[in-house]
Amino acid sequence: MDAQFDYGEKVRVIKNIRNDGTFMGSDRGALLIRRGSEGYIKGVGKFLQDQVIYQVHFMEQGYTVGCRESELKDLDSPWIDRKFERGDRVIVDKSLSNNGQVVVKAGESGNILGLETDQKPYLYKVTFKRTDSQNVTAWVIPESVLTFDSSLPSKIKVVPTAMLQRSAEC
Repeated sequence: MDAQFDYGEKVRVIKNIRNDGTFMGSDRGALLIRRGSEGYIKGVGKFLQDQVIYQVHFMEQGYTVGCRESELKDLDSPWIDRKFERGDRVIVDKSLSNNGQVVVKAGESGNILGLETDQKPYLYKVTFKRTDSQNVTAWVIPESVLTFDSSLPSKIKVVPTAMLQRSAEC
């Protein structure tokens, strides 16, 4: 089992990295590193003799995090850089209708459930809190009419920047 990446190599993380309970100073489940972030290999080790684990330093966030090889890509690999991830809170910039009836008003806040397409234009499945009697609460919405909602607390907590060490798993 040889390591794919070497010390000092720049890599990209291909999934959101959350605290699994081993990262001191943040809650379990808190978002540590966002998908697409770039970092440098600081060290290489093994976990349970069958997994290569890399210490990756993410300079922008100020964290060194342990990542499995399967969670990293080299910078030359193709990359889909989309704006939102599952759990992000968003606001709809324009009113959206279905069969002539407005189903989501401009300014409403929702929660990203997932990506519906992996090609541009990106479409996201978004759920909204409903106060009326409509049964359907999830809609497929294009990225172009969504912005981040910073007025509401996100279900994903982002921990403050600090130089912390994280071991084991991503």
